[in-house]
Amino acid sequence: TIETVSKIPEMGKRNLEEMTEEKQSEPMDIDNGALSAPSRGTLLTLLARPSPFGNETGTLPCGEFEPIAKPPTGLTPATFDKSPLAQAKVLVVGAGGLGCELLKDLAMSGIRNVDVIDLDSIDVTNLNRQFLFRQKDVGSSKAKTASAFINERCPWMNVTPHHGLIQDKDPEFYKSFNCVISGLDNVEARRWLNATIVGLVEFDDDGDMDPSTIIPIIDGGTEAFSGQARFILPRITSCFECTLDSFPPQTSYPLCTIAETPRRPEHCIAYASILQWPKEFPDKKLDKDSPEDMTWVYQQAKERADKYNIAGVTYTLTMGVVKNIIPAVASTNAIIAAACVNEAVKYLTFCSQNLNSYMMYMGAEGLHSHTFAYEQKEDCPVCTSTVQKMPPLSSQSTLTELIQQLKDGSLRLSAPSLVSGSGTTLYMPKPPALERATRSNLSKALSSLVKAGEELVITDPILGKPVMMRVSYTD
Repeated sequence: TIETVSKIPEMGKRNLEEMTEEKQSEPMDIDNGALSAPSRGTLLTLLARPSPFGNETGTLPCGEFEPIAKPPTGLTPATFDKSPLAQAKVLVVGAGGLGCELLKDLAMSGIRNVDVIDLDSIDVTNLNRQFLFRQKDVGSSKAKTASAFINERCPWMNVTPHHGLIQDKDPEFYKSFNCVISGLDNVEARRWLNATIVGLVEFDDDGDMDPSTIIPIIDGGTEAFSGQARFILPRITSCFECTLDSFPPQTSYPLCTIAETPRRPEHCIAYASILQWPKEFPDKKLDKDSPEDMTWVYQQAKERADKYNIAGVTYTLTMGVVKNIIPAVASTNAIIAAACVNEAVKYLTFCSQNLNSYMMYMGAEGLHSHTFAYEQKEDCPVCTSTVQKMPPLSSQSTLTELIQQLKDGSLRLSAPSLVSGSGTTLYMPKPPALERATRSNLSKALSSLVKAGEELVITDPILGKPVMMRVSYTD
């Protein structure tokens, strides 16, 4: 009852005065300094102690881990000059969404000597995820702006920018690095870089590789909430070209659809950039990095879309169609960049086992990743010397048909040149004088140019080295 409850003494309640008058407890030993909390470790902590998981214990051993001498207290990878990370030289290819994350992670890891190369300029649409850039930087070089930002924010860093095409650099440039990290956003550039780095590997008279000429490629790529990181050891693991089949060819649109019956916003954008631009500006090439040019394309595409009652044309989509941009998510870039730099740290110091050789990240429906060893392709035109098989063609097929097969088939070449085994030049797309001199061969039957069993020497800007192909006819 209420009366019974009222007689229950109040227990467990104290007022503020009673609590403040209570005698203070004796201090713990840690308060007197008898027990000190351990200081937070750095990468130097890891590098200065033995490890049962050194690089040599992995399935892809690159070197043997030797702990460094314990550095003085208070030093970090950024301030310790004798760290292998401080002495390494790394190339970052691409200064976009993935490149910005890579540069930040390299700086925080104490990898001081970094070069970064990128052709692009900063667009306003980059600012939501490429955090090294600001509004005032729009129109400036990505490589130069990113380098300046990192060097100013992180005084221990020495980032050197290169604004231009990766193809403009000679092999000696790439030879000067201990490691190459790729943050490129298109397949063709990655193929060229892969072929160039693989081509740097030298062999002795006995056919054995010179280990000092092997420069690993750490390739990262993202698409929305998915991404991949891979560790390529040239001539040892599979290379990028080995896995080309896993990358679908670039989307293209039939010109008749673009010009006459557009059904999608992409058709309207392609019409404005491919057909309208040359008519309006016959003497000017469309600059995909120019905000003014891209705005013009967007406006023309929007007008055409309105005419055909097609919704969905936006400036962002226009950029994506014209530049073949893959959708990017900042968090995916951060995860993949961390995985790539982690592999660089492990390789440069041998402190842990390197990835063998491919990691997939799938973040659309949760946090999930999968690793596996991507097998080397037996007839890879880049990392093997296998003679390629000729596409199925009859002896009466023309040279034009063969060239088209080389472009559309498994090799996916861009501008192949062909020389017969006897040294006769069959076709050269460049320079113009050679193209004119060999153009007449395009309509000739293959059997009139090369015999069955003969080997063709094929060169292409993407592959970086000649490829041999044995001639065989279906008839």
